[in-house]
Amino acid sequence: MTLRPALLLLVVSLLGGCVTTGHVDPMSTTKGREEARAAYVQLGVAYIQQGDTQLAKVPLKNALEINPSDADAHAALGMAFQLEMEPKLADEHYRKALSQRPKDARLLNNYGGFLFEQKRYQEAMDTYLKATEDNLYPERSRVFENLGLTALQLGQREAAKKYFQRSLRLSSRQPRSLLEMAAMSYEDKEYVPARSYYDSYSAMAPQNARSLLLGARLAEVFEDRDRAASLGLQLRRLYPASKEYQQYVSGQR
Repeated sequence: MTLRPALLLLVVSLLGGCVTTGHVDPMSTTKGREEARAAYVQLGVAYIQQGDTQLAKVPLKNALEINPSDADAHAALGMAFQLEMEPKLADEHYRKALSQRPKDARLLNNYGGFLFEQKRYQEAMDTYLKATEDNLYPERSRVFENLGLTALQLGQREAAKKYFQRSLRLSSRQPRSLLEMAAMSYEDKEYVPARSYYDSYSAMAPQNARSLLLGARLAEVFEDRDRAASLGLQLRRLYPASKEYQQYVSGQR
């Protein structure tokens, strides 16, 4: 079900709600312009969430016509262009957003994700580190998880481990951190914590080829042959062409 009619009604009602007396133009007041800007940004973000980046640009452009330096509108446009695989434009808008709010952890985390996607790993690392400085950011655990993934790409395994551990201290419900810690613990032959991390991951996230292979290997370590066979069967059924299944068949460690 599309949300477009409801969203459009929301913008209309917000703009209409700016009228105070008589025939006062809502756009002639500071409050009216701010409410209109916020409504346009909200509509644009909602369209992006629905996957309609082209339509999102219309209200976001309207928001920038009201306030050309609006950080929220620029951040949303950065996301839209990122999804459209227009990295130059995405980078431009993310930077404009951060020029207005350079310490905004949410903006920094989103920009870090863009840099990671572009394989600009050191820049992503630096950006995520800035985001961690906000101790009250509610998604701080995810920022540390992102730091761990970035550190792995930079070949900084021990740093990655510390970041994943920090992520899980802040929130134990971070599936990617749990899986990465399970995998690294297994590689380090720390099988008991590896199994604990893996079981926590399995309780909250769907299995993929990597997790099925890791689970089968851990089951073999603990001589749980039934579980090892079950996970191996799932791997063969769901991911027969994967490199993980080939590793499972060949017994490669």
